[in-house]
Amino acid sequence: MDFTNFDPIKVATIVLSLIIAIVGHEIAHGYVAYKFGDNTAKNLGRLSINPIKHIDLVGTIIVPLVLYLSTGMMFGWAKPVPVNTYTVVRNGGYKAAIYVSLAGICYNVILGILSLFVLKALLNIETFEILLQFLFTLALLNLMLAIFNLYPIPPLDGFHALEYALRNFGFHALAEKLESISRYGFVILIIILVSPLKDTIFYPTRYVLDIASAFING
Repeated sequence: MDFTNFDPIKVATIVLSLIIAIVGHEIAHGYVAYKFGDNTAKNLGRLSINPIKHIDLVGTIIVPLVLYLSTGMMFGWAKPVPVNTYTVVRNGGYKAAIYVSLAGICYNVILGILSLFVLKALLNIETFEILLQFLFTLALLNLMLAIFNLYPIPPLDGFHALEYALRNFGFHALAEKLESISRYGFVILIIILVSPLKDTIFYPTRYVLDIASAFING
């Protein structure tokens, strides 16, 4: 790990952006589930914006710090918001379960795009460099998380959305097969991340980030 280039302001900016991105992502899941009659997250206090209720020691602190110090990049996750899928499906059908699965992604997309437009508007105005850096980081992290979570790979949101979409159209047998491999989700994801194909598989993520950067600089 390289500690010589450690920039505390940059780290603080990334950490704050990451917390806003992943905590809001999880709250969005719980809030949409709540709108379909599932009080699980609400009763556990997981609809709170207090980050302490959502922070995962490994995913929110250890992994992002190790990644930043070793690669200069940062990625992480919060504690998943508990959702009673049975209640959601009973009240809104499998479409409601799809909405719950994609709620966090929608939050990240909206926040990422808003951050881009605010950043673009402030570029020609004399303002704090730290604020611009924060908005840039917030935009890219949210867009990256949104695209990354769309992949139909367990345990990502895109995987759950695909499973419920299959059930919605009556393909229950195929959905059951998908669900049976979800227990190996993290293993599958790690294998993909370390495979030579990762650059090809995750090209859409880099493409969206390139578009965002071009928008800011254009």
